[in-house]
Amino acid sequence: MSFPLLTATAVLPALGAIATAAVPAAKRTAAKWLALVVSLATLALAVTVLVRFDPDGARYQLTESHAWIPEFGVRYELGVDGIAVALIALTAVLIPFIILAGWHDADPLETGSKRWRPTQGFFALILAVEAMVIISFEATDVFLFYIFFEAMLIPMYFLIGGFGDRAHEHGEETAATQRSYAAVKFLLYNLVGGLIMLAAVIGLYVVAGNFSLTEIAEARANGSLNMATSTERWLFLGFFFAFAVKAPLWPLHTWLPNAMGEATAPVAVLITAVVDKVGTFAMLRFCLQLFPEASKWATPAILVLALISIIYGALLAVGQRDIKRLVAYASISHFGFIIMGIFAMTSQGQSGATLYMVNHGISTAALMLVAGFLISRRGSRLIADYGGVQKVAPVLAGTFLIGGLATLSLPGLAPFVSEFLVLVGTFSRYPVVGIIATFGIVLAALYTLVLYQRTMTGPVKAEVRHMPDLRVRELVVVAPLVVLLIFLGVYPKPVTDIVNPAVKQTMSDVHKKDPQPEVEAAK
Repeated sequence: MSFPLLTATAVLPALGAIATAAVPAAKRTAAKWLALVVSLATLALAVTVLVRFDPDGARYQLTESHAWIPEFGVRYELGVDGIAVALIALTAVLIPFIILAGWHDADPLETGSKRWRPTQGFFALILAVEAMVIISFEATDVFLFYIFFEAMLIPMYFLIGGFGDRAHEHGEETAATQRSYAAVKFLLYNLVGGLIMLAAVIGLYVVAGNFSLTEIAEARANGSLNMATSTERWLFLGFFFAFAVKAPLWPLHTWLPNAMGEATAPVAVLITAVVDKVGTFAMLRFCLQLFPEASKWATPAILVLALISIIYGALLAVGQRDIKRLVAYASISHFGFIIMGIFAMTSQGQSGATLYMVNHGISTAALMLVAGFLISRRGSRLIADYGGVQKVAPVLAGTFLIGGLATLSLPGLAPFVSEFLVLVGTFSRYPVVGIIATFGIVLAALYTLVLYQRTMTGPVKAEVRHMPDLRVRELVVVAPLVVLLIFLGVYPKPVTDIVNPAVKQTMSDVHKKDPQPEVEAAK
C-alpha cells in the first residue's frame, strides 16, 4: 500500500492544531513555534505533492479511496488535478507567512494585563483552517467535500470574532461589537449558501445514486446518467449559489468587507487569499464537471454578475476611507475577473482564472500584510491618519508600493499575466464583456495609486514621524512574497504547465472549443 500523501497533507495541520491548542497557556511562545514548524512541515508535504504530480498523466492523481458510510454511498475519496495542486501549494506557502505576520496578534491585550487572549487557540485555528481547505481541494467525493466546505466556517468564525483588529477609532467596546457583527454575518451568509448546497447534494445523490465525482462525471460522459434539463439546472444553481457566496460574487459579497475590516491582517489574508479560493475552485471542479449543460445555460447571467463585481468592487474601493476595507472591495473586483474567466468557456480564460487564483493570493497577502504592519504601528485603519510614511519607513513604503502595483496588475508582476489571459479569453468569445471589464483595470490603478499617494507621500504627519521601518520578522514575511510576484510575473510557465492540462479536461467536460481567430496567422 502506497503512502497516503494527500491524507497526510491535510491530517498534519489538523494534528498540529490539536497539539498547539493543548500547549499550556503560559507557554505562548512555544505554541507559536509549534504552529510555525507544523506549517513548514505541511509545506514540505505540499511540495512533495507538487513534485510527484505529472501534468501529462491521469486527470486525478495520488488518489485514495476507502469506504466510509457505505449505507449512503459515501466514500473517503481524494485525488488532485493540476488546478488543485496549484491551490494546495498556494495554501501551504501562505500559511507560514500568515503565522509569522500574526506572531503578536494574540498576545495579552495590555502590558501586564490579566486579560489574556488564548494565544495557542489563535494559531490552532489557523492550522485547522489550513487542514480543511487542503482536504477541500483534494476531495473527489461530493459529500466529503461538502463536510469540510462547511466545517471551515467554524474556526473562521472564531478567528474573526475572537481575534479581531485592535486598531479601531471608536474604542475596544465598539470594536468588539463590530467584530461580533462581522463574524455572525460571515457565518450566516455562508451557512445559508451551505444549506442550499446540501439540498443540491442530496438531490444529486437521488439522481446519481452515489457521491463520487469521477463516477458521476464518467456516467454523464458515456450517457448512462441522463439528467432532465430542469433537474440539472436546479442542482447547478444549488451548488453555484454556495460557491458564489464563498467566492464572493455580487450581490452575495457583503459579508467580506465586514469580515476583512474587523479581522486582523493575517486573518484577512486567510479569508480572501485562501478560504475564498475554495469557492472559485469548486466552480471549476463541480459546477462545470457535473452540470456542463446547466453551466452553459447560466453563463450569460453569471458573466453579467461578474462584470458588476468587477466594476462595483473597484468603484467602492476608490471611495474607501479604511485601508483594509479598500483591499476587501478590490478583492471583490478581482474575484469578478476570476469568475468571468471561468465562465468565458475558453482555455485562455480558464487558465488565466486559475493562475489569477494563485497570483491574487500572493499579491493580496503582500499588500494586506504590509498594511497590517503599517496599521499596527499607527493604531489606525483610516487612510487620512497617514502621510509621508515613505520618508520615515522607506522599506515599508516600497513593499507596500509593490503590493499595490501587483494589485493593479502592472506588467512584470504576477497578476498581469493572469488578468491578461482572462481578458483575452473573454474577449475572444464575448467581446463586449471583455471591453467593459477593462474599465476595472483603470479603476484599480486609481484606487491603488491614490491609496499610496495619501498614505506614503506628502508632508510627514506628526503621528508617523517616529514610525519604525520593517523589522527582521516582517521582512521575512514580505520579501519572499515580493520575489514570487516578480518571478511569476516574468516567468509564469511553472504554474501554467501544471494547470493547462486540467483546463483542457474542463473544456472537454462542457464540450467547448476555443473560438477560431477571424484572421489566420501568416505561415
